[in-house]
Amino acid sequence: MASHDLIARIRARLEELNRSERKVADVILQDPASATGMSIATLAQSASVSEPTVNRFCRNFEAKGYPDFKIKLAQSLAGGTPYVSRNVERGDDAAHYGDKIFGATIAALDEARRGLDAKRVEQAVDYLIQAKQIHFFGLGASGPVAQDAQHKFFRFNLPVMAYEDVLMQRMVAASCHTGDVVVIISYTGRTRELVEIAHLARSNGAVVLGITAPDSPLSKHCTETLEVTTPEDTDVYMPMTSRMIHLALIDVLATGVTLRRGEDFLGHLKKIKESLQPTRFPADSGTS
Repeated sequence: MASHDLIARIRARLEELNRSERKVADVILQDPASATGMSIATLAQSASVSEPTVNRFCRNFEAKGYPDFKIKLAQSLAGGTPYVSRNVERGDDAAHYGDKIFGATIAALDEARRGLDAKRVEQAVDYLIQAKQIHFFGLGASGPVAQDAQHKFFRFNLPVMAYEDVLMQRMVAASCHTGDVVVIISYTGRTRELVEIAHLARSNGAVVLGITAPDSPLSKHCTETLEVTTPEDTDVYMPMTSRMIHLALIDVLATGVTLRRGEDFLGHLKKIKESLQPTRFPADSGTS
């Protein structure tokens, strides 16, 4: 059965489970949406079982482990709103769809954290540290992620720009040369224009970093990639969890660059932060 039938499969197999695994199933079936946001320790405590029992239960349902099981559980909450989110059902009120979306996001972020390749992150930071200028490209839902990246990276005393217009991206790629770094953000990695732009930028000497899906057409034209795998199908569903993962990866890269710059660079960041103080009321001013 497909992953969206997971809840039905758990119900159908209740009699096959041993006593401890049945306790895990009961907690999950009582509130599947809440279960997607539980840590393995919390679920084990709620079911009065050990963490190895939870892992054994997950493997019984063809999951690689608990994080993978939570993602499959989030998928199984699919209902009648396919253009909103996979796990929201038509009759949900704010309490339920809010809880489901947060739960699915937490599970997806946890899975992405576990799958993060530290060596690739270090390599990407190496390229960014050596850049003469940085360009962030994103289309659609990835556009705001590119803008967020510009907001983070301009602090590094480097020329940095974000582009959401495909024609501007193409022109920038055509004018690239050695020393430029182009960061292309695309969940699917299948957008034709971005693949062509990556090829164009590299042919002109730029380093191209991709935040994208593994083995995608885009990844094949990148110098280095940070791969993102989530159960979200952005051909049908509104991008939610994938966008949050991309934002987190931008923060990871920005932090890596900051740490690599060393102690002497912290004074520059402090100066920028302090420049904002006159724009704000004091925290204890009581201003509403």
